[in-house]
Amino acid sequence: MEIFTVVFWLVLLGLVIYIISIYNTLVTLRNRYRNAFAQIEVQLKRRYDLIPNLVETARAYMQHERQTLEAVTAARNDAASVLAGMGERDVGGADMTRLAGAETSLRGALGKLHVTMEAYPDLQASANMQQLSEELTTTENRIAFARQGYNDAVMAYNSYRQSFPPVFFAARFGHPSDANLLEFDDSAQIQVAPRVAF
Repeated sequence: MEIFTVVFWLVLLGLVIYIISIYNTLVTLRNRYRNAFAQIEVQLKRRYDLIPNLVETARAYMQHERQTLEAVTAARNDAASVLAGMGERDVGGADMTRLAGAETSLRGALGKLHVTMEAYPDLQASANMQQLSEELTTTENRIAFARQGYNDAVMAYNSYRQSFPPVFFAARFGHPSDANLLEFDDSAQIQVAPRVAF
């Protein structure tokens, strides 16, 4: 009888330790994808800070392109407000969809700006514009890299959360649903950094 009791308590202890490890792994993986999103947020904010400088530099040369400049500014403001509205909450489905839509609009507006800038050789020769465009291109690459890291972290979290036996405990431990990937409407186009030609 004593051996049975000892074995029972050892099995129970092992089960409790295993369930604790499931909980800790879920928390660790969730924190990783949250941190990965914070890296995207840093790069997006950097881009949002660069765009007004780019628009102001272009404005002096492109007086007849007011509509293009206003479209870039509006798209930047919309994307920045969506990102700011996400705050400290869990990044989720509706938030990611709104952010992806705003980012797609911003990329489209920036693309139109770059095409329009090609018609202004003085603007293309401006050292300030070249520097801003280079910084923007570098930031776009950083965003793509951070987005990939975020999506990888989300995949690790979702894979673990959906696996057996964590799937039985996830909802009880405060992980009721999968995390959402950050996917853009023009995902094939976003793989390529914006073209800035001078």
